[in-house]
Amino acid sequence: MFQQQAAVFFYAVSPVHMGAGQAIGVIDNPIQRERHTGHPCFAGSGIKGAVRHGFVALGGNSDHLVRLFGPEAGAPELHAGAVSFGDAQTVCLPLRSLRGGYVYATCPQALARAQRLLQLVGVSLNWPELPPLAEGECLLVNPDLLTGDKLHLEAFEYTAKDQASPALKAVAEWLATNALPGHDGYKFFADKLKRDLVVLSDTDFAHFAEHAMLVEAHVRIDDETGTASEGGLFYTENLPPESLLVAPLMASQTRTGRSDDKLDAELVMTHMRTLLDQQLLQIGGDATTGRGLVVVKVVEGQ
Repeated sequence: MFQQQAAVFFYAVSPVHMGAGQAIGVIDNPIQRERHTGHPCFAGSGIKGAVRHGFVALGGNSDHLVRLFGPEAGAPELHAGAVSFGDAQTVCLPLRSLRGGYVYATCPQALARAQRLLQLVGVSLNWPELPPLAEGECLLVNPDLLTGDKLHLEAFEYTAKDQASPALKAVAEWLATNALPGHDGYKFFADKLKRDLVVLSDTDFAHFAEHAMLVEAHVRIDDETGTASEGGLFYTENLPPESLLVAPLMASQTRTGRSDDKLDAELVMTHMRTLLDQQLLQIGGDATTGRGLVVVKVVEGQ
């Protein structure tokens, strides 16, 4: 039983490839997606593995590694770890905009699920209820993003149901304050999130969640001929930079079975917060090509 809970936000600062391991379309290496929504996600097992792999590099005490995460398979003494990560779900995605470069797009479904997760881990929220949206409508905070009363994202046009929504402004300010690091390097992005958060209908957002990802062509070159190897062309999908996801983090007391080697759940959570909060973490594949860099923000519950 986990006694301590927190929410962990992941803000992508590079393309991120958390591979799904299967391909049924034209993309050879797709990213992980939720089955029921189609939104990009990070599997909790992948998050935990990345944190474990980078534990010492992030500043963790190597003596705590096995206590917190459990021993490697095949170790003589086996016990459960004291740390658990749930799957990370999408909060908002960057979409190319005719004005302002890009916006942070979300939908009522994504915000409601984030709010539920935050409340389940004990984070006190008072987000106002947003008005319902039909397909082709949007809510926004910044009217300067509009051309007339229209918002243009990628090749699509949306009618602003509210051009300066006070309810959305409250949500945007909370995310900008709590989901991104507070130091100067992220001030521009926090201000932009506060100003340029846009809500689309669930249906419209689902389209972008599927079709607005970063797809890169890779070519394997034959060393002898200097040309592409047969079958060496493949396509890899990535979550774009500036994406924001959130996952639950839970902690229990350590379970080594030794009374002289016990950390309580509060101390375990303190170790994880110190390790992760406002740190740069590499997650997913293609690390040697600069992929998978996310900055982490931990928001603790009561």
